[in-house]
Amino acid sequence: MRFLTEEKLTIVGAGGMIGSNMAQSVLMLGLTPNVCLYDIYEPGVKGVLAEIDHCAFEGVNVTATIDPEVAFKDAKYIISSGGAPRKEGMTREDLLKGNCQIAAEFGDNIRKYCPDVKHVVVIFNPADVTALTALIHSGLKPCQLTSLAALDSTRLQEALAQEFGVPQWKVTGAHTYGGHGEAMAVFASQVKIDGKPLSEMGLSAERFAEIKLATVQGGSNIIKLRGRSSFQSPAYQAVKMIEAAMGGAPFTWPAGTYVNEGKYSGVMMAMPTVIDATGVHFTEPEGTAEEMAALDASFAHLCKMRDEIIGLGIVPPVADWKKANANL
Repeated sequence: MRFLTEEKLTIVGAGGMIGSNMAQSVLMLGLTPNVCLYDIYEPGVKGVLAEIDHCAFEGVNVTATIDPEVAFKDAKYIISSGGAPRKEGMTREDLLKGNCQIAAEFGDNIRKYCPDVKHVVVIFNPADVTALTALIHSGLKPCQLTSLAALDSTRLQEALAQEFGVPQWKVTGAHTYGGHGEAMAVFASQVKIDGKPLSEMGLSAERFAEIKLATVQGGSNIIKLRGRSSFQSPAYQAVKMIEAAMGGAPFTWPAGTYVNEGKYSGVMMAMPTVIDATGVHFTEPEGTAEEMAALDASFAHLCKMRDEIIGLGIVPPVADWKKANANL
């Protein structure tokens, strides 16, 4: 089997459902044969390794460890789902303190063991703030670290496809920006349904409000249906993000990226992005006055969460970020 790269990929939180799905997806897509599975829960990560071994992939070197030095040393790519999962009745923000403390340690491990890593994807909630924490602690350049945000957009795409009875891939331009959570900003002015602008489809404002609500609550709906937080979709999207960073097809769904210019500054947030072998690149969103107002509100919510972790001492005040990470 031919692989996209031979370089080491470390999957953090590999003993969980997201991590195990990521491991299998990486090998099925032929990204790299050198995969290290890392988790603090030894039985879980050993169980995942056994399952991967039972798949009998040819030409691979998959290892498992509970030692961060072994996991991070020489890693060129990292995906981390290594936080506490969301349970029914919880918001992403309910996970803020504990998961940001985990993210701080994660960033410290990158700085200590693999400062020459090429790209890192953070997907544990609240992803915008855990990724920001990891970036500050890691010392990486902003273009080297992204967070998962695509699920909000793919959920909007799916809801619109169901509404109009078309294949999901025929819905284009369905994007959400800002925070990954209940405060996301839904942009619909660029949406087309099988090539026709959404504005010409006769969708009432009331019905679109219901679709937006379903999009915002997409993750909690999965928990209600399956009894656990979603794992297949975040695993696949995260792997596609790292595939792009490895030099595969560019990833063009919105990703969480560090923004420190213009009116949106000092946060990680979903923007119009492209991930490729040189990292993540973003542009400013364009939308209606209502959409931009929603983005402003989402940005304010992200700033509030950022200020909370500053108050907890997990990251320093914004003015001191350059001291903590010279690349910021």
